Amino acid sequence: MPLSDTSPTARKLQMQIEAAMTGEERLLEALEMSLIARELAKAKIRGDHPDWSEAQVAREVLRLQFLPEPLLSALR
Repeated sequence: MPLSDTSPTARKLQMQIEAAMTGEERLLEALEMSLIARELAKAKIRGDHPDWSEAQVAREVLRLQFLPEPLLSALR
């Protein structure tokens, strides 16, 4: 059984709410979670590289999503 920080009662309620959602509502929820994850990634990158421009931060977010290795310094 996987570990969870959610109580069985809360999980049951969560499942009921999710079951009542339309496909559009589930899609919008997934989009919102994706946007939150992106903002968290940007915040970490800004903390690690406070001197970087927004373009550099955005590029690093994309790199983290799609490339396994850091970009060469000449490409930053």
